[in-house]
Amino acid sequence: MRPYSVPVTNRIARRIFRPIFRLLFHLLSDVKIIGLENVPTSGAYLITINHVSTYEPPFVLAFWPIPPEGAGAIEIWERPGQSILVRIYYGIPVHRGEFDRQALEKMIDALNSGRPLLIAPEGGRTHEVGMRRALPGVAYLVEKTGVPVVPVGVVGATDDFMKYALRFNRPRLEMRIGQPFYLPRVEG
Repeated sequence: MRPYSVPVTNRIARRIFRPIFRLLFHLLSDVKIIGLENVPTSGAYLITINHVSTYEPPFVLAFWPIPPEGAGAIEIWERPGQSILVRIYYGIPVHRGEFDRQALEKMIDALNSGRPLLIAPEGGRTHEVGMRRALPGVAYLVEKTGVPVVPVGVVGATDDFMKYALRFNRPRLEMRIGQPFYLPRVEG
């Protein structure tokens, strides 16, 4: 097992920015979180979210009981604004659509170090309500680490969320946390 750790400056930034993001989400929307009792109290697990817009990852990262590690598309590291946030948070960049050994190893190291990991199993935003088929990377991570999967559905984080929020309509933003489950082991 390779050691995994988050640099001190990033850990400090997480402590500062998570409450700020929680406050912003509360100001802009009607936040509701269902199922906090389903969050494991210790150990590693994989947090799998639906991904309709750019708002789900920061919403889940801000309100999760402890700061999980997060993986996202490498393109985010190039976008103004978003790139600053993922660098401050210390996200794990992933090259979508290809076998990204370095990203997979870093995610496995994080899980093997006892850290929860946030990932969107669809491999990108859908821009519409509903889920697409999960990509095999999630099953690979679970197979290699044996961690449980915590399914999370975010409701209300559509592409037009900010349009309504900035008009002080305070749209409902809901995180529904399901019960953890284990995938069956792959035989063969």
